[in-house]
Amino acid sequence: MEALITNFRGGKHTKYDNHMICIVDGIASREEAQPLVKKSVIWTSPAGKEIKGYVGNVHGNKGALRLIFEKGMPGQAIGAKVKIG
Repeated sequence: MEALITNFRGGKHTKYDNHMICIVDGIASREEAQPLVKKSVIWTSPAGKEIKGYVGNVHGNKGALRLIFEKGMPGQAIGAKVKIG
């Protein structure tokens, strides 16, 4: 399953560089996204390097997911696809 990274997780004064928010096609509610929690995630950079992580929790009521990666993510990851599996 593929998802689209939309942004870093953060607030008014902070940004978490290893937490990302993503949207999965076909999921439109919090209840539909709940079974994906704790699944593994892999992002592949344009150079071929892989950064692994997992789905931490659901973000909001429209089915977005909070991804937690083992390392900080570069800004070029925004708008890129990740594999959830």
